[in-house]
Amino acid sequence: MKKIKRNYLTSIVVAAFLLSSCGGLNKMVDKSSDVSYQVQPNPLEMHAGEVEVTVTTKFPEKYFNKKAVVVATPVLKYEGGQAEFESTTLQGEKVEANNKVISFDGGEYSYTGKVPYTDEMLRSGLYVEMSAQIKEKTPVEIPGIKIADGVIATPALVAVNPKTILVGDKFQRIIPMTLDADIHYVINKSNVRDSELKSDDIVAMQEKVKAASESERKEFTGASISAYASPDGELDLNTALAEDRQESAERYLQRLLKKAEVSEADSTGFLAMQFTPEDWDGFKKLMEESDIEDKELILRVLSMYSDPVVREKEIRNISAAFEEIAEEVLPKLRRSMLNINIDKIGYSDEEISELAKTNPDTLNLEEILYAATLTEDLEEKLAIYKKSAENFPECFRAKNNVGHVYVKMGKVAEAKEAFLAAKELKENDVIKNNLGAIALLEGDLAKAEELFSAAMGAGDVVNYNLGIIKIKQADYDAAVNYFGNKPSFNAALAQLLNGDTEKSLSTLNQLGDVDCGMVYYLKAVGSARSDREEGVLNNLRTAVGKKSELKDHAKKDLEFAKYAESEAFASIVE
Repeated sequence: MKKIKRNYLTSIVVAAFLLSSCGGLNKMVDKSSDVSYQVQPNPLEMHAGEVEVTVTTKFPEKYFNKKAVVVATPVLKYEGGQAEFESTTLQGEKVEANNKVISFDGGEYSYTGKVPYTDEMLRSGLYVEMSAQIKEKTPVEIPGIKIADGVIATPALVAVNPKTILVGDKFQRIIPMTLDADIHYVINKSNVRDSELKSDDIVAMQEKVKAASESERKEFTGASISAYASPDGELDLNTALAEDRQESAERYLQRLLKKAEVSEADSTGFLAMQFTPEDWDGFKKLMEESDIEDKELILRVLSMYSDPVVREKEIRNISAAFEEIAEEVLPKLRRSMLNINIDKIGYSDEEISELAKTNPDTLNLEEILYAATLTEDLEEKLAIYKKSAENFPECFRAKNNVGHVYVKMGKVAEAKEAFLAAKELKENDVIKNNLGAIALLEGDLAKAEELFSAAMGAGDVVNYNLGIIKIKQADYDAAVNYFGNKPSFNAALAQLLNGDTEKSLSTLNQLGDVDCGMVYYLKAVGSARSDREEGVLNNLRTAVGKKSELKDHAKKDLEFAKYAESEAFASIVE
């Protein structure tokens, strides 16, 4: 009988143990609503392409079974799918393992994790799912509970519109040109000799004046005569000589212009004249260029004495050198310098545009590059730049500008090919920036940032592009600094994300009444963050009017959670 009693008692103990074990887990199931959760942020937010959350879980007293092992998994659930955060394993006081221990008297644990963001998560909920197990027994599922809403994804509004740089033309419609020639004189003479009129520079000037007068695209704008005497001899004689040489040069020039029928020569102020009695500046220049043995000594004399009489006396004292000067230097100073100014008039805009379409081969490089700026049609621009690249294959500007237009057209692969072709000709900050824009459009942020950082010499465009990257990296303070004070949608977005809502709204207002729904949508978000219901409704109404697909986005956007139940809001987004 004692044996039977002992077996009966053992059965009771075993049964009690089983019941207590199962009952402990059942209690955790039944009392799961007593577990509290603190979520930061709530609603969840997307930054740098990820949703990061911190969940602090508090277990009440007498809740956590001393022998239980619990696996807790935050799960972000949305229509059509879910994303699981990394699981955390917890254990009761009597479990011999290395997990976080939760006391039977109560306890808490904090978890931080992140998952990649997808657009479907905009309307979603964060749940915590837990399963409990004692030793090797079958796990018991503890009901999941929703602990937060999600996800605010305002950073995803960033406009990935990096700016490429167009390298401009050097077209000049009016090109100034100067014809020049010298008339040389015999010592102490001022008459223009026939032999001088047969010199190469005078003959060339005569031919060019005749050709210019016969051209419809040449216009005479003025002429000048500068007459000189050499710095040897008496000042009064040299003054008279220089003035007489000016007059003789004037008579020659007037005959030349009259014969060529240059009508502009009759206008007041067309001819400017001056004479220099003693050309010490010319003397110094020729001495510096000469091989005269004592030139350094002579140049010191010029620097030591300013009185022309003393200068001449001291130079004459260097007798051997003066003979060489009198033969090689002074004759070149007895002259009149003639200059005729002519403007070469290029094609008009209308002519250039027409030639670019009908006969582009007649245009030079600068003209055909300029032609592309005369049209807003991207197809026409592209055709002109392609032709410039074909006609001038060594010009990196033409190939670069082909890429620039392709970016405007949204043809990233073609733009990349063009920029790489330009890089083969010339690698500079412009090309680095433009290839950085391609990398950004392709989604390679690291490469884009590397190229932009190496292209800082290309100007403010690079800062704008880096600002886009900083928004995508969630470095909003840096983004604000890169965008600076120049208003743009992305600059306003960076300011909003950096916590300066008023500055953001001010920047958006500076953009004026633009035909861009996103500008008004961001105004609505800023108004929501500053509790301005009228601003929310008015701007959102304008936004969806310009871009109807924003209705669906606004329905899901938790930025407007406060207004989602109002009839006015519903009337805008339905």
